[in-house]
Amino acid sequence: MDITRSSPAPVRVAAVPPEPADLTTLPEAAGFTGLTPPEPAVRTEPSALPEPACAEPLKTPSPGGVRQRYRNRPRDLLALLRPGQWVKNLAVVPLALLDIHPWGPAALLRTGWAILGFVLASAIVYVVNDVADRERDRLHPVKRHRPLASGRVSPAAATALTGLLALTLTGWAVAGPAWLWWPTALYLALSLAYSQGLKHVPLVDAFIVAAGFVLRLLQGALLIGARPSEWLALCVFSLCLMLALGKRRHEMTAAGRAHRPALRGYTLAFLDHLVVLVAVLTAVSYVLYLRDDASLAAGASFVTLLSAPCAVFGLARYLQLLLVEEGGGNPVHALFRDRATLVNAGLWALLVSFALLLPHPSG
Repeated sequence: MDITRSSPAPVRVAAVPPEPADLTTLPEAAGFTGLTPPEPAVRTEPSALPEPACAEPLKTPSPGGVRQRYRNRPRDLLALLRPGQWVKNLAVVPLALLDIHPWGPAALLRTGWAILGFVLASAIVYVVNDVADRERDRLHPVKRHRPLASGRVSPAAATALTGLLALTLTGWAVAGPAWLWWPTALYLALSLAYSQGLKHVPLVDAFIVAAGFVLRLLQGALLIGARPSEWLALCVFSLCLMLALGKRRHEMTAAGRAHRPALRGYTLAFLDHLVVLVAVLTAVSYVLYLRDDASLAAGASFVTLLSAPCAVFGLARYLQLLLVEEGGGNPVHALFRDRATLVNAGLWALLVSFALLLPHPSG
């Protein structure tokens, strides 16, 4: 009973500065009665709190998993240019050679020059796009591993790389034939407008991507002096539009709509209808190109008969990969790593090459 009466005494001592003798007895009384004196608790905790608060962010990464120390290694800078996507230029630009007969060293050299220009232009677009989308790409399960989104390359290094690529592309335009580089310039302007805002507009985003491949075809045709076929241009446009729509469909199923605002204007059913519609347009325009514009000489009817089923099978296989196997996120990987697609493409290439090598009636 005497002990309980003396327990309020330490509280009064904590409120009023006690004598030095009382400070030595205060912890004993507090520990004996089970009461913690308020002043020591207030004095010790504020001095301890700032240290963990300052040290914690240095030990753990930021919420996006981005490292604050940029390494900027050469292989990461090269990955920023996406060399795996350069196959698009290798596949589309040389299509202009289908409109001339026979091929010559000058035409092949100019085709290579056109490919180089579009490799440089597309690399600029990839870097600018990744700089603008690095925060949004961190929400994507695959794109978050890109050099900028993952923090391996700094925005400053990416900007410097863009300037170097722009200077190289300018040298390419000056060294080449005068005023025959306008498709590349138009592609670059459209792509930069795409990166700055048009990519957020549904349908417009996919149509701009497909138009870029038609500009590739036109650049190759201009440099080799060929007349571009309207049916071939429509076939390339519809095929690439199908791939762009298929990529957006895969993104919706894999990562939702958060990382790409334009996906809010699509639904899976809408994209399914569009992909099938564009696939039909691709097949029809291809057959009309073979019948009306292709320089196939005496083997035109033979190639039309045998290569058209190859084209339809290729379209059907892509739709199977997209709609049945839920693939299509990377059209290059989907088309060039699928065994059935590779075998079918090889057979189609053999048929077309055979028809092109047949002697022309006027030659």
